[in-house]
Amino acid sequence: MPDMTRPTVAVQRSPFEGHAPTERPNAAGQIGVRLFAQTLSSVTQVSTWISGTAELEQALQAVLGQRPPAVGGNTLRTVQGLVIRTGPEEFLIVADEAADNTVWLRQHVAPAVGSVIDLSHARCRIRIAGDKSRDTLGKLFAIDLREAAFPVEQACLTGHHHVPCLMHRLGSDSFDLYVFSTYAHDQLSTVIDAALEYGVALVPQWSNTTP
Repeated sequence: MPDMTRPTVAVQRSPFEGHAPTERPNAAGQIGVRLFAQTLSSVTQVSTWISGTAELEQALQAVLGQRPPAVGGNTLRTVQGLVIRTGPEEFLIVADEAADNTVWLRQHVAPAVGSVIDLSHARCRIRIAGDKSRDTLGKLFAIDLREAAFPVEQACLTGHHHVPCLMHRLGSDSFDLYVFSTYAHDQLSTVIDAALEYGVALVPQWSNTTP
């Protein structure tokens, strides 16, 4: 019989467990796509209803020190993290380092103005870069990936195979894909499969010098 008097500790497991770093060149020996998959330390969703949009924008401007992104996929980089407007009444704040953004924001966004929810456990990020990254993504997402139509630092809610995804453009040939943790393992498998013809590498860590 288990000892019911002792507290149990939940064991956290990465959704990407089973995906080992590897390089799979194409027939010409080239690597056209590089991928990096990670769990996230701090993801906070701030949302309201139609009648509360103006008040929420004012509250966020007061705490961020800048006007929050407008509707249309705009993003904003702040000390608190990357702010993505995911809808007319909804924002996502992603911090690369562990942060108490949820607790902090609840002190400034009253319940009558909007809700603040910690989604750190529910989102993962897949980073894709390389001169064949757009070709790879074009196989999966029905959006216009030309830079004129989807500029750098813009975000877009999209999806493939009926699974949603939030795409953020970092550069001409680099993107972040924010995915639900539930589907993260299979979504990474799908991106790897789509990139095989160009040569693909899953790297163990990412740096600003990663091509």
